[in-house]
Amino acid sequence: MSRGSVFTRAESPASAAARARSCLRARSRWLWGVASLLALAACQPQAPAQDDSSRSAPVSARQASSIDHELQDPIWGELERVEREGRSHPAASEHVLHEMQPRTAPGSLARVQLLALRGYLSTEMRDAALTASIIKDLEEWPNEARRRAANLALLYVRARQQRFNDGLRQAERTLAPLAGYTVQETGPLLLLRCHDFLAYVQGDTGNVDGAIANATEALKLADAVGKPWRRAQTLSNLAFIYHQAQQLDQARQHSEKSLAEASLDPSPALLYDVYTTRGIVLQTLGLVDGAQQAKQAALDAARQAGSDTLTALALGNFADFHLNQGSYTQALKFSEEALSLALATQHVDYELLSRHNRGIAKIGLRRVEEGKREVLAALARDEQRGADTTVANAWMELGMHLERAGDLSAAAEAFHQHRRKIDKVLRDETRKTLLETQESYEDERRAKEIELLNRDNSLKTEQLRARDLQLRLWAALGGCIVLSAVLLGLAYQRIRKTNRALAHSNAALKMASERDPLTGLANRRHFQAAIKRLADKGKLSGTVFLIDIDHFKRINDQHGHAAGDTVLVEIARRLQATLRDDDLVVRWGGEEFLILVNTREVSYASTLAQRLLDQIATPAVRHGAQQIPVTASIGFASFPIAPLDVAVNWERAIDLVDTVMYLAKAHGRNKAYGIESMQASDEDGLQELAKGMEAAWQSGQVQLLTLNGPARFEESRL
Repeated sequence: MSRGSVFTRAESPASAAARARSCLRARSRWLWGVASLLALAACQPQAPAQDDSSRSAPVSARQASSIDHELQDPIWGELERVEREGRSHPAASEHVLHEMQPRTAPGSLARVQLLALRGYLSTEMRDAALTASIIKDLEEWPNEARRRAANLALLYVRARQQRFNDGLRQAERTLAPLAGYTVQETGPLLLLRCHDFLAYVQGDTGNVDGAIANATEALKLADAVGKPWRRAQTLSNLAFIYHQAQQLDQARQHSEKSLAEASLDPSPALLYDVYTTRGIVLQTLGLVDGAQQAKQAALDAARQAGSDTLTALALGNFADFHLNQGSYTQALKFSEEALSLALATQHVDYELLSRHNRGIAKIGLRRVEEGKREVLAALARDEQRGADTTVANAWMELGMHLERAGDLSAAAEAFHQHRRKIDKVLRDETRKTLLETQESYEDERRAKEIELLNRDNSLKTEQLRARDLQLRLWAALGGCIVLSAVLLGLAYQRIRKTNRALAHSNAALKMASERDPLTGLANRRHFQAAIKRLADKGKLSGTVFLIDIDHFKRINDQHGHAAGDTVLVEIARRLQATLRDDDLVVRWGGEEFLILVNTREVSYASTLAQRLLDQIATPAVRHGAQQIPVTASIGFASFPIAPLDVAVNWERAIDLVDTVMYLAKAHGRNKAYGIESMQASDEDGLQELAKGMEAAWQSGQVQLLTLNGPARFEESRL
């Protein structure tokens, strides 16, 4: 396992709907404004309008001139030196900044930048008391002239604090006002830092367009500043975001540009960042030699920087590289070095990373029980800290290496734990998304109410003015009424047209939200809506199939992620071709598919399972000139469960099918295992048998159907 330091620009249905709502409000305001202006033009003389630009331009010029003057202060050079090496030695750098603070003028831009840097270091060190003190200084800002800059620095420090408290989405919302700040208000460096950090946060939350837009804005600011090291750092961050989005060509290009810029003004901390990102990108591309060289260069840079923290992380990432290559002796060596440094620096994240990698290396060296104990201990500590996504990925990695070591029962249990954890993560993410959607809806509803109230107040004001003028201006008022009626009629037509467009956008949004964008199949959200119609009082009736493509990670590693996407699309097509129109097929997540068939006939379920095995495996999937052999492991069962017709809810049904699917994996893959009967009288009895499914099968308490896929697809071909 490794730990580090997106994307086509297409408008999503959600952004289209938001744009339509914005258009509606803008057009309504425009029409009301035109009506008011024309009425006033007809009813009373007008003074010449002042040119707003003539007022605002000198202010902007004064602000720009003031910032240019402040940036001439020599203290900015000292701040830059601390910023460049701050991450290597955060405690020492924070001490230097603390000593420098009295030399910056209260209310100055230099003081803002210094506090922003201190906030960066305090959150890196997880020093809550120091972070609170810096936030207080920014909240009590003494100077109106730089208050906007101080406010942005305050948002930045709060967002970093939230990010390190596992509040990524909260951090994204905190920095949402960033688009309203300008260089004239804040100077280029603070704005660059904020855009760069927001891009990092949005990359982790999956906000593809936002991450690229903010990273690109940071790059423009770095270009304007003109420092090669800043360009190198920003290009490296942009490369990492493209890597997160699986835009690997873009990631590689930006990584190469980053390295070229870094060579113009190198420093150990900068080279560490640049080579770490480069190693991650090259490893994903399958360029093993280049990835190894980059990771070695990152490790050398961390050691040259004299930073035990960076060295511990570099060693951990290097250990992960050797695990992926099957070099378990080297992986064990690097893991133990990393663990020693992590313990010395008291960095819990890196300690758990090192212990996990060391345990996996021991499993690979056939010290299975010893390695398994160490991995499980690290997993338990990560779970206590609430790192659910990390835990889910760790279970998957453990299962893969236990399978290679021949411990099939433990591997099956690890895969099952991965499924439980990843389902919990997905449920939590769904719950968060629903809450955020509700919150957004409430905000929009309140905004509309305020807008309607303002319109109502404006209308009442105009009515009072009309009464006051009606004795003298009947003719003019009549003309105004006619004109207003025409404009209101136009407004009504425009609003109706916009509402129709909004309804169409909402319908498109609903459809897109329930479809997997890659395969076109239904997704989990569609399944959860459909199951309410298919389940009688919450109890499922029908046959469920859970399909997992065998060795999908190996397909990605050997043939590339584009080939992996081709495999997913082709398997989805084959599944749809095999099934009836009224059968439900869902992309369940990653390389897993779920099928729900409205029948309980055991003979039909068995025949369909065999047909699915054959269709998935034959012929091999074609990607360009490559012929990629593909097999799958399938679990299936008909509900209610025979022989006593025990009815279960859909979540329990999927857990049971998931269990037999992992039995199929543990027994060699390219198989389908189906539940024929379970000797239980209620759900609790089913759950007890499911906990020891293989033992219950051997003892006769569970009857399983076992089917084999085409024999010509052998493990060695992958």
